[in-house]
Amino acid sequence: MTLSTHVLDAATGRPADGVRTGWESWSDGSWIPVAVRETDTDGRISDWGGAPLDLGVHRLVFATGAWFAARRQRTFYPEVVVVFEVTDADTHHHVPLLLSPFAYSTYRGS
Repeated sequence: MTLSTHVLDAATGRPADGVRTGWESWSDGSWIPVAVRETDTDGRISDWGGAPLDLGVHRLVFATGAWFAARRQRTFYPEVVVVFEVTDADTHHHVPLLLSPFAYSTYRGS
């Protein structure tokens, strides 16, 4: 199983490069850090340093407040957390984030 994400700045229609993103897994009643990366110039993270994507509940934590602050932009969301469950060991899991200062959306990508 593999995991990727793609962050797009919906307000500008451009990739959101440099968004610090943490991947965590739920285990024994708490979140366990797996990896931390930043989106590349295309707004993507596909290499998590070889960390395996196991069955179970995971989350991506996007540091959107810091990203907007670096661009001198106010935002209502200092952080966006997307929780998802992996139930199929044979599929790729893609978690996109469409971001603007006062709204965001996500979906199960391919």
